[in-house]
Amino acid sequence: MRLGSKTGGGLREPGAHPVFARYYARASVGAETRLGFARVRGRLLAGLSGRVLEVGAGNGLNFARYPGAVSEVVAIEPEPLLRRQALESALRARVPVDVVPGAAEALPVKSEAFDAVVLSLVLCSVRDVARALGEARRVLRPGGQVRFFEHGRGGGRPMRLTQRALDRTVWPALAGGCHLSRDPLAALRAAGFELGPLRSLLVPERGPRLPASYCVLGTAWRPDEAGGR
Repeated sequence: MRLGSKTGGGLREPGAHPVFARYYARASVGAETRLGFARVRGRLLAGLSGRVLEVGAGNGLNFARYPGAVSEVVAIEPEPLLRRQALESALRARVPVDVVPGAAEALPVKSEAFDAVVLSLVLCSVRDVARALGEARRVLRPGGQVRFFEHGRGGGRPMRLTQRALDRTVWPALAGGCHLSRDPLAALRAAGFELGPLRSLLVPERGPRLPASYCVLGTAWRPDEAGGR
């Protein structure tokens, strides 16, 4: 939602999607087991260490799965209801987690301050993917990594046409700004990241193929000054 949109006679906070946030807060907990997201989150975060920035932390379901070698997590979440729930999740985490408001396109942190950036089902809903990934690169130290779990364009031609049609019509309004037909791997390459190990996933793994089923889990790197990792 844009700054200045009104709810109940008052101004709605930037990034607020109150109806979708309430739905997501309920559905995401069930998806941990029903869709296997808990297992995916474990793979996403395995082996991380040092300072980590999580962009679009939602209600904080990743927090409990950060390994002990992580010294600090700074979690950015623009949606007020989800941010309040993330603050509660942070209290139960085994590593220090600081939850703060902010947008992916203008991260409120210093440049080259983090060893890793975590993107978990967030690139689908940012307003400007290129700018958001430019910010992720800015805040990473040279050689730092992006861990990502994203959904996007996939399936055959009929499915891709369906994804694009939904993006042009009802889906973003219903799903908190989410888009179905973005290509996260192409966006990461365009932002100057080097792609590392990748794994394509279908969610749900068994069952009907839905427009949001086509996911990718992987690592990308910010090249260091010598052009390597």
